[in-house]
Amino acid sequence: MSALCLLALTPAFDTVDHELLLLRLERQFGLRGVVLEWFRSYLSGKTFRVVFSGCTSSVIYIICSLPQGAVLGLLLFIMYTADLVPIAEKHDASLHAFADDTQLYLHCRRADTASAAARLERCITDVGHWMSAKALSSTWTRLSC
Repeated sequence: MSALCLLALTPAFDTVDHELLLLRLERQFGLRGVVLEWFRSYLSGKTFRVVFSGCTSSVIYIICSLPQGAVLGLLLFIMYTADLVPIAEKHDASLHAFADDTQLYLHCRRADTASAAARLERCITDVGHWMSAKALSSTWTRLSC
């Protein structure tokens, strides 16, 4: 038997905190010096404004989010969410992720389905706490077979 939880992070790329990401790149992945400054430069200084019917909004400075549609944005998001792996492992669950689509699953014997479901629920709770701390939100879909 297997239990599966599909996590769809909404709007994942738009809520990545630049300072948390840079801290993670430095502390967890060992990026320093010029390389870290390159990432800081890549993430900072982005602005946008809206022009509609001849009216222009004020400039908005972007302090969070990752560029979408670029490979680097995907890689940075995966690095940002790397803490999900040990959370899953703590609950003896497996995690498969690509960008903002994540699957938590575990296998069990039919006799152990109740305890496996409870373990997966605890894992989901811990993942939810982690996401809240990182300003990420999610929708959950639970499937079992």
